[in-house]
Amino acid sequence: MADISHPPMEQLQDLEYCIDSNPSWVETILLAFQNYILMLGTSVMVPTLLVPLMGGTDEGLIFILWTYSRNLNLSLVESLLDDQSFAISLSGSTLHGIFVLIVYKQILAWIFFVGLVTMGDKARVIQTLLFVAGINTLLQALFGTRLPAVVGGSYAYVIPILYIIHDSSLQQISEPHVRFIHTMRAIQGALIVAASIQIIMGYSQVWGLFSRFFSPLGMAPVVGLVGFGLFQRGFPALGFGLFQRGFPALGNCVEIGLPMLLLVIGFSQYLKHVRLLRDFPIFERFPVLICVAIIWVYAVILTAGGAYRNKPFATQLSCRTDKANLISTAPWFKFPYPLQWGPPTFAAGHSFAMMSAVLVSMVESTGAYKAASRLAIATPPPAYVLSRGIGWQGIGVLLDGLFGTGTGSTVSVENVGLLGLTRVGSRRVVQISAGFMIFFSILGKFGAVFASIPFPIYAALYCILFGLVGSVGLSFLQFTNMNSMRNLTITGLSLFLGISVPHFFFEYQTIHGGLVRTNAGWFNAFLNTLFSSPPTVGLIVAVFLDNTIEVEKSKKDRGMPWWFKFRTFRGDNRNEEFYTLPFNLNRFFPPT
Repeated sequence: MADISHPPMEQLQDLEYCIDSNPSWVETILLAFQNYILMLGTSVMVPTLLVPLMGGTDEGLIFILWTYSRNLNLSLVESLLDDQSFAISLSGSTLHGIFVLIVYKQILAWIFFVGLVTMGDKARVIQTLLFVAGINTLLQALFGTRLPAVVGGSYAYVIPILYIIHDSSLQQISEPHVRFIHTMRAIQGALIVAASIQIIMGYSQVWGLFSRFFSPLGMAPVVGLVGFGLFQRGFPALGFGLFQRGFPALGNCVEIGLPMLLLVIGFSQYLKHVRLLRDFPIFERFPVLICVAIIWVYAVILTAGGAYRNKPFATQLSCRTDKANLISTAPWFKFPYPLQWGPPTFAAGHSFAMMSAVLVSMVESTGAYKAASRLAIATPPPAYVLSRGIGWQGIGVLLDGLFGTGTGSTVSVENVGLLGLTRVGSRRVVQISAGFMIFFSILGKFGAVFASIPFPIYAALYCILFGLVGSVGLSFLQFTNMNSMRNLTITGLSLFLGISVPHFFFEYQTIHGGLVRTNAGWFNAFLNTLFSSPPTVGLIVAVFLDNTIEVEKSKKDRGMPWWFKFRTFRGDNRNEEFYTLPFNLNRFFPPT
């Protein structure tokens, strides 16, 4: 028995860089760019799903102006383009090649519509989402949990956003772009109100107090489902099956997705010890960059060679490299700014529905933080740090609402998995990746090039990275007694219900519009969102059972002797090393 014994280990031993150690600057920049490339998958797919349903398009309008007034100059043309009400009246129009007489600011002008060139709605939403994701990632890495976690757009908000999109008052608007603008403002208002839940629960330490009911046994299925449960997150009924993640999305273009999957496994696992450059493990450090570049070029060759010319539309949308329609519609330079879509609108039903997504994102982010801490060779974040992170995440959702990203924020699970794949848990890498997000969102054309990567390439990466995060969750079971029938029952039931219940709700969502169907649409969206989230269902089942079945008798079996010291900031000396605020801010915000 001694030969097969594997004692529990608080920290993983085969990682190269922990949260506070940094690779060389060249390696750091390349790793940061790799993180940026990876987070583009969700950042592109969520707007691709939602923007057309909101009434937005991939295209915009360019026009030439002739006028009888000499007062019309270039600055006025720019003001015409930037004026919101003017843009609404033009965008989505079909008046190509027709003269239209308008009066703008007491100036008579003839406008001749000559083509479709200006910024499309989808490109602008993606640009805004990336810009705010960069800000949120930087804030979280500096002042939140301080873990190397990327914060980006979330699928958890899709159900309440769909409820807002199908609101009868918005559906009555016939002009598509006007409906898009009004829907975006409604989503903004709902996000701003719902963000208060995270802000209050975070900074009041309520979420930290609730986390005292967590244990290694309770967290194992939650973190596991953060990874394993994401394979079904998507809405195939709305998009020909294009919006699933994992192998279902890979299968939409198997000639691209499968080689990508095999190549990443080969480089990151079988060739990880091959050192071609100065004894440097290039295949272990940059499997995403290398494999994406190879398969992307391969996909371009297939597209240019006419491999998909007569294929169904769904296949072309998944496989072709020229179907995203982002490069042509993205501007060379555009700086997103708050309230760029106009003033938000507020409705109680929209806000209550959106609160469910905020709760789900809190649960999913908590699991992702636990996984990130383990992959960064840090201690599990204590209650105070967890609350601080949730509070800053609430600030992030507030920024989503102010800027108009079209969805809310949560921790990017795929980027957490990348920490383990590359064996680099450095905080600096994630901070620099935030800079890439901001930089390429402002320089729209350059960012659009990378955002045009076919989604099956990302789906192949998700198969590996989601699975890695899920296995990190299962590793918490090493601190528990898995020879206990109590623990086996709780773990098995939490995992099974955490997968099957959301799948049940998911099927009804795609076919019948949701399992819960009362006359109160916001209530339907609220419950459908909560129970469509595997980590949320897993948390409810695991934490309830773990804290009600033979609690006192099973403290040791639950792993509480090891877990107890991580409940408080002062419980372990390493917490101060990993989670102390920068710039000596702990003097003003001491841990509680």
